Amino acid sequence: MGPAFYIDIVSCDVQLTLTQCGAVSMDDAEECINHAAEVARQATHFDTSGSHSAAIYMYRQAAEYLRRATILGISSPAITERIQQYRNRADVLENNETQTQSPQVIAEKGQNELSRAHFLLLEAFEEDEAGNVEEAVELYSSAVELCLEACKNASNAKITDKLRKLAEQALSRAEDLKASEKAAAKGAEIDSRTSEKSQCQKVSPSRAIPPLGYGNIVDANPQPKGTPNTARKSGLQLAGKSEYTKEEVEVLKRTSNINGRDYVPFLAIDLREKFAFSIPFTDKDGLLPLAPKQKKNFARWARPEDISSDPKMIEVVDCFSIKQTCVSDCSFVASVAISALYEKRFKKRLITDIIYPKNRNGDPVYNPCGKYMIKLHINGIPRKIIVDDKLPVGHHGELLCSYSTNKHEFWISLVEKSYLKVMGGYDFPGSNSNIDLYALTGWIPERVSIKDKDFNKEATFRKILDRFHRGDVLVTVATGEMSDSAADRAGLVPTHAYAMLDIKEVKGKRLLMLKNPWSHLRWKGNYSEMDQVHWTPEMCKLLNYDPKSAQTFDNGVFWIDFDSLCHFYDVIYMNWNPQLFSHTFCTHETWYAKAGPVRDLYNVGENPQYSLDVQCAGGSAVWILLTRHITEIEDFRNNQEYITLLVYKTGGKKVFYPFDPAPYIDGIRINSPHYLCKMVLKEAGTHKFTLVVSQYEKHLTIHYSLRVYSTCPFSLHKIRNLCKHKHEVTGKWNGETAGGCPNHPATYKNNPVYQFRNDSDLTCFRIELKAPKDIQIGFEIVCVEAKNTQASGYFSRKQSGAYRSGFVVMELFDVVAGVYNIIPSTFYPNTEAPYFLNFFSSSPVKVNRLK
Repeated sequence: MGPAFYIDIVSCDVQLTLTQCGAVSMDDAEECINHAAEVARQATHFDTSGSHSAAIYMYRQAAEYLRRATILGISSPAITERIQQYRNRADVLENNETQTQSPQVIAEKGQNELSRAHFLLLEAFEEDEAGNVEEAVELYSSAVELCLEACKNASNAKITDKLRKLAEQALSRAEDLKASEKAAAKGAEIDSRTSEKSQCQKVSPSRAIPPLGYGNIVDANPQPKGTPNTARKSGLQLAGKSEYTKEEVEVLKRTSNINGRDYVPFLAIDLREKFAFSIPFTDKDGLLPLAPKQKKNFARWARPEDISSDPKMIEVVDCFSIKQTCVSDCSFVASVAISALYEKRFKKRLITDIIYPKNRNGDPVYNPCGKYMIKLHINGIPRKIIVDDKLPVGHHGELLCSYSTNKHEFWISLVEKSYLKVMGGYDFPGSNSNIDLYALTGWIPERVSIKDKDFNKEATFRKILDRFHRGDVLVTVATGEMSDSAADRAGLVPTHAYAMLDIKEVKGKRLLMLKNPWSHLRWKGNYSEMDQVHWTPEMCKLLNYDPKSAQTFDNGVFWIDFDSLCHFYDVIYMNWNPQLFSHTFCTHETWYAKAGPVRDLYNVGENPQYSLDVQCAGGSAVWILLTRHITEIEDFRNNQEYITLLVYKTGGKKVFYPFDPAPYIDGIRINSPHYLCKMVLKEAGTHKFTLVVSQYEKHLTIHYSLRVYSTCPFSLHKIRNLCKHKHEVTGKWNGETAGGCPNHPATYKNNPVYQFRNDSDLTCFRIELKAPKDIQIGFEIVCVEAKNTQASGYFSRKQSGAYRSGFVVMELFDVVAGVYNIIPSTFYPNTEAPYFLNFFSSSPVKVNRLK
């Protein structure tokens, strides 16, 4: 059945029942029919002219318009039949397109070997010019061997001739280098006989990488040894320091093993990774597990040379050419799209900067040997990901992974493969763009919930509008849960990420250009391509947009007004350029599950805490990023660890009570690996803060990185536990010993009394009293005897403060040597309850109960 058959149509327009969205309401079924007639005529035009992708879209639009007409009251067997005919024709065209999409390329015998030999020769030239003679000779020799072997099976004389010439070139240079080496060695031998220092042997620098790639992990801008943890101006190396502590190295080792594979830190030596081989490279870790949708259509694994007659790494970096397929990684694809757009707009490498090998200009290149290295920011630091170039292909030759519509370039597919390798395979549970963009670029992730009661709609739009056009921020947006009918009416996908390609304010209208990673299915509301009300000639001119042209082909790109976005979307993800901050510092730590209570309801004293001192000149920004390391895909799939950061204005001193004093910033606990805390300091001077890492319910040991970004100098150090010695006693307020607080002097004297003796001054001493949560408790410490009553740390008596439910603590410094009594009590007399009394000290103390 040819396309001319479809000209005789009944049709409708399904622009949208946009009573919610504010666009033209298509409640007139006859108007639907009239609109669809034009759409179907366009479909047949594209069909007959061979523009099948556009025809597929228009046929499906016509079918949908007819369906809408039936809903609005015009229904007949003829219309139902016509709907099916349009859909069938679209399916036929789509199948034909699929079958011709990526036919298997069969290269002439010897052609692939010639490509690999040429790459070997280029790598040899690089080593040769760098003075690495041994490596250069090895590569030249490999090229010669490959060419000679390939000549035996070459399909024609032309390829054989090229192979022989390349072999001769490589052999000649290899022989020259060997001769030069022999001459140099002979001269060195003569010199050594006459040298008085003949026993002194010069040792060349080692190129060996320590186990797991650790050991000498250094920054490009090292600090002198002994320098405190003070952030400095730097090139913002992700290490952020000159060297790691043993504890940090251990953290990074533990979290290098992700989903059963080791991903070591990306070191300077990795820039000399070997990429040239005489046979195609195969990843030792094997093939990636496929997603269920991939398995249904999977036919084979293929290399770019099997898919394209002229494979390239990159033809053009462009957001519009990126297309997601059957892998559920929409946020990743959206992240790649906006990174590519950034490169195109600002002429700065970003996403392509993480791909190796590169040429001398720093551009990623296609490697016919099949090995690639991708640098991803995973678990606190940049890490090295090695992949081969085998990609999943369907029965009709179509790629079953994200790809470029520029059919000869493969960078998108290979970057996706490397990321999904870390995530455990193509069977990916999904992510969000904060996580994905941070991994791809290292840009600082910020999450803004549109539905949050504190969401500042106006300020958010202004901030994005200003910063996006400066190149300071990359933005994606995500929908939440939606019913099928609501999603269908709006033209949106539930729980789906969209890339923001542009943002404008024109004649008081606030608009965003978004891209669906699927490269089809667009918004149907205000400012959609079908909206005939808002797209006035003036607006079209100001935004350089032609709705009629956009109607002819659905590439998933659309305009939407900010009000509609705030109504239909749930989250805005922003990733900020770290170069906005001149100072940065990072630390990597472990928080053990056994440390402290499960919930931070009454005690945060055993949580990891940090002292942050900021030297502010006024009008400074300080951002703190907490990143939890994830090593298992199940943890990523069902993340139950809710983390946050609490900030206190306590002069950088240790905090015990979560709400006394009240936090300066009380972070929201989220089950994302990243939590960002932002502070703007307006007053000049020194600002001292205490940072407390917090969880909602702590069940597992977690590893994390804490990074501070600042526009002014600062120092960060962990608040250490100075009290290494612990003495624990248990007791019970019972009968007469339940004497109550000092407000009841007649019975207070009956409370239990404990005494401790310290023979020397204590740097630090802490007392903790615990009881059932419904009991108000406190204690008093009384100095019975002191060796030096003139010392600054001397006191006669101290109270633990207000009586509290279930937990009370007091920490003292420079406690004078002497004898002290501790009196624990409940607030009310005759309150019977068990208790724990813990003594923590910098040196041992003797504790006993007096009564």
